[in-house]
Amino acid sequence: MSLFPTGEHRVTVDEAVRRTRDGDAPAVLLDVREQREWDAGHAPGAVYAPLSALTAGVELPEAARARPLVVICRSGQRSQQAAQLLAARGARVVDVEGGMRAWAQAGYPVVDDSGNSGSIA
Repeated sequence: MSLFPTGEHRVTVDEAVRRTRDGDAPAVLLDVREQREWDAGHAPGAVYAPLSALTAGVELPEAARARPLVVICRSGQRSQQAAQLLAARGARVVDVEGGMRAWAQAGYPVVDDSGNSGSIA
């Protein structure tokens, strides 16, 4: 089975973890929230690229280029927009249902830039 089956657009947080954090997972967890949200807390190992920058045409960070993307935001709205935009640019992409809220509710870690416990802003 392919990492991103044809027609798949959304995944659960458990599936996002499997695709981005288990062993040699090839996908990148791409956080598209704004700076203050990212600073408050994000998933360990996530790559930051705010939706506002992506819609302005900014390129993906180097760590996210030419790799499958699992896009996350706070609740799942912006990540859907980002996934559509990135798919139109040719990326293999899905977004996370429920976003960082669902991530934290499922008990996955949320950290700040120092690696301390973070929060969802």
